[in-house]
Amino acid sequence: MKQENAIIITDLDLARLGHLAADSTLAPELDRADIVPFQTVPPNVVTMNSRVVFKDETTGEFRTVTIVYPQDADPSDGRVSVMAPVGSALLGLSLGQSIEWCFPDGRPRTLRVVELLHQPEAEVNASRSAKALEEDEMVMPIAEQPPTA
Repeated sequence: MKQENAIIITDLDLARLGHLAADSTLAPELDRADIVPFQTVPPNVVTMNSRVVFKDETTGEFRTVTIVYPQDADPSDGRVSVMAPVGSALLGLSLGQSIEWCFPDGRPRTLRVVELLHQPEAEVNASRSAKALEEDEMVMPIAEQPPTA
């Protein structure tokens, strides 16, 4: 496996994946990852339950998948297990980043993230930011409140 840059994993994803990684190709990926709090993960990083478009640079094929836990996998619906080669390879990559990954047929393939359609943390963090902004506006000091007529 050859990668261009380090990968990023959220603290929550690491905690949830820890028991799955013990006997898999996922373990080395988690070991080399930069761990960040889920509240601060950049919005361009593939996390669990992210919907991502990637290009297989080896074949030229584009695919759209959602990276999910094994029990939620349904390849016919584009939900790929994090334990599958594609899921393990894409988890933690950032938009534009690529990784060379050895697939079950023994041949290496290079996968590149071309679009991140959905990242759960980005929605949660945007919602929190909007709520904090509303709360800040509601708690405006008396001296700053507009005069009432």
